[in-house]
Order: sequence, then C-alpha cells, then structure tokens
Amino acid sequence: MSTIDRASLRSLSGHRVAAAVSGGADSVAMALWLRAHSDQPPHHATLVGLIHVNHHLRGAESDRDEAFCRALANRLGVPIDVVDAPITPRAARSPEAAARASRYRGFAAAAARLCASRVVTAHTADDQAETVLLRLLRGTGSRGLSGIRAERGLYVRPLLACRRRDVRTWLEARRESCCEDSSNADRSIARNRVRHDLLPMIEQMAPGGVAALARAAALAEDDEQALQALAIEAVPAVVVHADTNGADLDRNRLESLAPAIARRVLRHVFERLVPHAPWRADHFEAVRRLAARSAGGGSLDLPAVRVERVSDMLRVRLGAAVAVPPFAYILAPAGEVVVPEAGLRVTAETAACPAPDTSDGGDEAYALVMPLAAFPLTVRNRRPGDRVALRGSDRKVQDLMVDAKIPRSERDRVPLVVAADGQILWMPGRSAEGLSTVGLNAIDMVTLRFRKLERT
Repeated sequence: MSTIDRASLRSLSGHRVAAAVSGGADSVAMALWLRAHSDQPPHHATLVGLIHVNHHLRGAESDRDEAFCRALANRLGVPIDVVDAPITPRAARSPEAAARASRYRGFAAAAARLCASRVVTAHTADDQAETVLLRLLRGTGSRGLSGIRAERGLYVRPLLACRRRDVRTWLEARRESCCEDSSNADRSIARNRVRHDLLPMIEQMAPGGVAALARAAALAEDDEQALQALAIEAVPAVVVHADTNGADLDRNRLESLAPAIARRVLRHVFERLVPHAPWRADHFEAVRRLAARSAGGGSLDLPAVRVERVSDMLRVRLGAAVAVPPFAYILAPAGEVVVPEAGLRVTAETAACPAPDTSDGGDEAYALVMPLAAFPLTVRNRRPGDRVALRGSDRKVQDLMVDAKIPRSERDRVPLVVAADGQILWMPGRSAEGLSTVGLNAIDMVTLRFRKLERT
C-alpha cells in the first residue's frame, strides 16, 4: 500500500489508536498494516484494540463477521470491543443511513472503553469517489463535494489515497483472508449501483477517473475551509441575538453577503440550535428567499425550527408554530383573571389611580384606567373582522398589529380588552386615551393592571 496517506499517519503520532474492522478486505488490511507499522518511526502510535459493530442485518453472515474479527484480534494480540447494535430494516426509512449513524455512535463509545484517542476507518479512494458522485447527483455544494474527510475529530482515514483493488492485492499477496459482505452486491442500494455500474464506466471513459474524483474532493475541502472561515467572521455582524431557544438575524446584513457565505452563516446558526437535524441547502435557500422578499412578513417551518420575518429581522425559534385557540376571560370590577396564553394576570381595582403605576418591582406589563360602565370586560384574543374605533375613524386590529411589528406567530396571543357592548377598548400599543371609549368619568374609573405570570 505505497499510496497510503502519510499525512494521516502523521496525525496518529503519539495517539492510542483503535481500528474499526468489519471483516472486509479494506478494514482487515488496515488493521494488519497498523499492527505492523504503527509503533515504528515516524508514526509512534499504539494500536490499543479493534472495534467491530454487529448490526445483525444479515443473520448468520453477520455473526460470521463478528467471529472472524474476534479471531483477528486474538491473532494480533490486541483486545476487541464488539458493539451489539441491531438494526431492523423495516423500522428505518433508510437502513443504510440508520446503520451508519448507529455504527459511529458505537465507535465513539468503544473508543472510550479502550481509552483510544483516535479511531481509524478503512475508507479508500473508491469510497471517496462513490460519495462524491452520490452527493453530486443530489445537487450538493462544495461542502458535500469535499466528501469523506481524511481526518475529522476522533476519526482518521489513512487509506483515502489507496484504490480498493490495490488494498485487496496487498492482502492477497500476504495470503490473508477476509469476509465478503453479500449485501455489497445488492443493486437496489444506490451506492452499490454507483460502485458496480457507474464507476467502471467512468474508468472506461476516463482512465484514472476515480483518482480524479478523489482529488476533486480534496480541492473542494480546501475551498470549503476557506469559505467557512469567512462565514464565521460574518456571524457576529448578522446574528443580533442568540440563545438556546433561537436567534435574531439582521435581514439586510444577511442579504448583503455573497450567497456562498450567507448559506454557511445560516448553517452555523441552525446547526448550533439543532445539531442533528437533516439540514440541506434548500433549507438555507428558502431562508434567503424569505429575507429577500420585497413585501414584509412571512414565515417558514423547517426541521425543528420556525423562521419568521419581522420588519428587518429574521427570528429563528425552536419548534414549529403552535396554533393558539380562541380564548376569552370575563373580568368583573374588583376581579382578576389569569390569561396563560398571553402570560398575564389581569386585575381590576375599583380604587382608581390617576396614572399607571409600575413601581412594584418590574413585573407589571401594563397599567391603565377603564370606565366602570364598560364592565363586565372580556379579555380575549383577536377574531376575524375585529376593528378598533379611533377618534374620527376605525382600523382593523390586524393592521394595527402589523404597524406594531407584532410577529405573525404571536398575534393570536395578544390580549384585547373588550367592553360589555363589544367595543374594543384597548390593545397593546393603543392606550385607552387614544380609543373612542364609552365616556370616561373620573368618579367611575377602574384601574386595570396586567402583571406577567411567573415562569415555572
């Protein structure tokens, strides 16, 4: 294996290394090579064991592979950590994807048990070419075209520069055996169709095509790293606020970025909020289209997050929109109602005060005066056709909410104060003095206090 990736091997220097083995030719050759060379200069790495994950997808054949790997570990004189991770084909939409995710969880857990600081996998140049073609056919960008990384976190892949046929030749020259995975011949699996049909055709049309695809992946990785660095620099200017529940993005600054940088800024934001969601390029394009709309407003429901345009901001919040059903609470003089939908407690105090008093420690959201003749009041959310009577005119509640820049997702939570005759007396952003009320009388006033509910 003269083309083994020397740069990757240098990254193993000084580490305790575990080799992931399936029993196939590539992983067996990798384990044998490591056992023979890892503790020699210039590598000075220590092979501390093998890791095998049994998904039980192929019945007796899966058990055969496990027994082979156990015997290999015994022959190499190293321990083996076997991870039992059954995958039920019908329980997952993509058994291959489910098995891969389960396998890497198993690798990480086994590495911890073996006290390994690096896990070596036996991906080859052919695996790289297959990955690049599959992602290219899905319309990926440079991030996807960079394919399998030679080194990423815990994982190192020294065989990425080696052709699969050369690895098998090396193994056969040493009269070493391996296990053949019968599922590799199943052409209903997309990767196998690429492996058995597309790659041979590419090699026939353009000899060296597999190696060229692997080189293209390496170049794409260089481009991706440069673009990612620029995106990280742009994040502070675009992200106005961020916490564990969401983020607020400056729409204009996002629009001013080159598309390649803007997409990566969005990926950075979304992956921090929901790291394991299946983020795709079309998700970020949809957000960019929302930001670029000439008309304000609009929203998107993406995996585990909702994005809403509010004036010049894009609000990203965890969770999809939750419908707020109609609510209505009757409030009598000297009474009190709790409005959980708005997070408020509303109290009517018959001892009127001449001006709102918010000196009670900051928990009061609003305080205002109302005529006693308007009672009983109803505290409710909006209804279709609601209008507010202003001096000399009236306006739709919907329009007032838009003017107040209340996000669409919050409008059904806004409390309205409605008189006994059905007239809307007050809504946030419109004080009682600005409304056509039923005739305020200084003798017959009631003070309404809106206090925020404590979070539990």
